[in-house]
Amino acid sequence: MFKFLKEKLHRWKEKIKEEFSEKEEIKPVKTKSTKKTKTRKEEISKKTKTTKKKEIKKEPKLEILQENLPEREKKGFFKKLFSKEEAQAAEEKQEENVGFFDKFKKKLTEEKFDELFTELEMIMLQNNVAYEAVQFIKQKLSKELIGKNLSEVNIEEKLKEAIQEILMNPPNLIKEIKDKLKEKKPYVIAFVGINGSGKTTSIAKVANLLKREKLSVCLAAGDTFRAAAIEQLEIHANKLNVPIIKKEYNADPASVGFEAIAYAKKHAIDVVLIDTAGRMNTKESLMKEMEKIIRVCQPDKKIFLGESITGNDATQQAKAFNDSISLDGIILSKADIDEKGGTALSVSYITKKPIYFLGTGQTYDDLEIFDKEKILKGLRF
Repeated sequence: MFKFLKEKLHRWKEKIKEEFSEKEEIKPVKTKSTKKTKTRKEEISKKTKTTKKKEIKKEPKLEILQENLPEREKKGFFKKLFSKEEAQAAEEKQEENVGFFDKFKKKLTEEKFDELFTELEMIMLQNNVAYEAVQFIKQKLSKELIGKNLSEVNIEEKLKEAIQEILMNPPNLIKEIKDKLKEKKPYVIAFVGINGSGKTTSIAKVANLLKREKLSVCLAAGDTFRAAAIEQLEIHANKLNVPIIKKEYNADPASVGFEAIAYAKKHAIDVVLIDTAGRMNTKESLMKEMEKIIRVCQPDKKIFLGESITGNDATQQAKAFNDSISLDGIILSKADIDEKGGTALSVSYITKKPIYFLGTGQTYDDLEIFDKEKILKGLRF
């Protein structure tokens, strides 16, 4: 993701170099009059003994005399030897072979930083990075760059460090479940999110993962509002060979979850996965219904399902759900077709909750544990 960031950072440096170069551009040697210039040319062409003596005296003074002077006396050295115009030309000639950052001991000002960061900011916003996350990155970079020479810092590394501070690797969900099962059964996970986010399919993927880890699973069809939602989850349950608890449509979804937990206790099932109706985060009545499910079922984990490709929409949805029920983690679906990649950064910063998994395809095995190092490598520096 952010495939243009490296190019933009390179252009940052080039832009600063150009600015500094313009300020330090070599000025032409001024002469008092055209007449004087012509006279000087005539004197040089005649190659008088006086001119030869002056030339012989200048060179040793540049190479030997200045070299032996203390550092504090080198400033203005040429002015003591030549006229004002000749001294300026001699100083500029001496600086030609000095390295860029040695020559321009310039500090990056706050004004210049803001001007340059604007372009970087636009790239991140266009790649679905939330404005709040961009401002956090800006604050971190400003502390590292303002007042320093660019030769003193690695901008790419500082950007990576800022992003790394936002992202977090998730705890080991399987280990958490097995540790909790030593105290009580079942371990309950409720999945929330809006319609069309891939919630039901993601639940099936998690069930498949748990089965591979030798954990028994039961599904609860808590989406009693959306047409065909129960049948869709039941198809997954049959394919995975796991039990499903369901009721008729328009039944109380909280009661479905409660009965699934009771069934799991009776049959010594390890984990209950509760599907809930997709609801818009802007609908207060639906959010209240979801809060009731959480209150009745008391899940050990509340996971938000969002689509990577919806960008800032997924971020705002995650924020609303987090404010309502205090999420424990996130799963982002369709990460395999997300070309921008800013959603992971945004939801992590806004909710301060870990991303557990990324959905990367349509099969049950297409569930990838979130790894922030892999995301950072995707920055392509």
